[in-house]
Amino acid sequence: MILDDKRSIGLLGAISIGVGGMVGGGIFAVLGEAVSLAHGATVVAFLMAGIVALFTSYSYAKLSVKFQTKGGTVSFIDEAFGHNYLSGSVNFMLWLSYLVTISLYAVAFSSYTQALIGTSSNILNHLFITIAILLPLLINLISASFVSKSETIIVVIKVLLLILIIVASFTYLDFERLSPSKWEGSFSILVAGMIIFVAYEGFELIANSAEDIKNPKSNLPKAFYSSVLLVIVLYILIAATTIGAVSEDKFLEAKDYALAIAAKPALGQIGFTIVAIAALLATFSAINATIYGNGRLGYILAIEGELPTFFNKERDTIPSLSIIVTALFSIVLANSINLSQIAIIGSASFLLIFFIVNIAALKLYKEIKANKYLSLISCIISFIALITLLIHTYMQNRQSIIIFLVFIFISILFEVLYGKFVRKQIFNRKYK
Repeated sequence: MILDDKRSIGLLGAISIGVGGMVGGGIFAVLGEAVSLAHGATVVAFLMAGIVALFTSYSYAKLSVKFQTKGGTVSFIDEAFGHNYLSGSVNFMLWLSYLVTISLYAVAFSSYTQALIGTSSNILNHLFITIAILLPLLINLISASFVSKSETIIVVIKVLLLILIIVASFTYLDFERLSPSKWEGSFSILVAGMIIFVAYEGFELIANSAEDIKNPKSNLPKAFYSSVLLVIVLYILIAATTIGAVSEDKFLEAKDYALAIAAKPALGQIGFTIVAIAALLATFSAINATIYGNGRLGYILAIEGELPTFFNKERDTIPSLSIIVTALFSIVLANSINLSQIAIIGSASFLLIFFIVNIAALKLYKEIKANKYLSLISCIISFIALITLLIHTYMQNRQSIIIFLVFIFISILFEVLYGKFVRKQIFNRKYK
């Protein structure tokens, strides 16, 4: 049992972990994708995605209070289903999913960089994508402490900037653009919400800090719900500002750097430049933090025997090989598929993982003292969200479905081959 006086994170700190995890580079990357599908109903799309995140946060809150561990997501699945192929496969799937988020941020970084310098080409796109990952890689290899110290400052800058856009643009809003007459069909709105769901990924990081959060029975649920609700409100206001301040034609011409365009009516070219620079900071810091976190995830998994031993090689307490592998795989992924595909694959991956976590909460509802019906609703909502996204993607973008299924296949195959025949156990226990 961890004594409360040994814990260092208060309620505000826990909320900031959740908000910082969600308001990374995602909103800068996927806003244009949402508008291209939902049009005037983009606000509704963000609300729908937020509802899925909110119900899932209920499962995370209950599981985190009961199982306070740095293992977070994977530990919850392990507690519910035992030590088996599912636990091991989800572990690897989670690692792959974070590679997708790094790729998403890198592509967004490239788009905003090209918008800022006023020229674009395929060569420049690949160049900036690669730079966006290589520079954080070097920072992680040289100074891990810089990552954690800089992240809080950049999160504050991002949130303040988004609030500035909302406030400055209010008098420029044309509310007719938000009217139901400008909405797409309900299925398109739901699909848009699920494609941009990756913008809500990050609240689950609170669970990984559960051991360090003071008064966890009270503060963990408050942190989960507050962070998700705050981000829902922020995203809805940003979506309303974007749609209301900019004509859709202009917006869709520049959907890869949509947020910078949204700042133009109120703040002019200076606003465009400020937002573009802020987007570079936001996406760069998100890549930095995700390489930091995923590199250490690979290191911990290697220490526990779940990944090959070369992942646990250290240099001055930095898991250098794990960080390098994370960055290199991300570079290949980011340069291989486009922004739409990355957003779809990222959202589908986290929806699948969150659906499994919701099932885990339902299975353990008595032990974690959860409401059975709320847990059941969480399962149904996340399942519907995932299936909706997969059906639309199958009809419109089958290559993304194939890549997503390959991710699942690789995760299972890795666990079957490495887990069963090399490691011969999971979490130091024999397979059941």
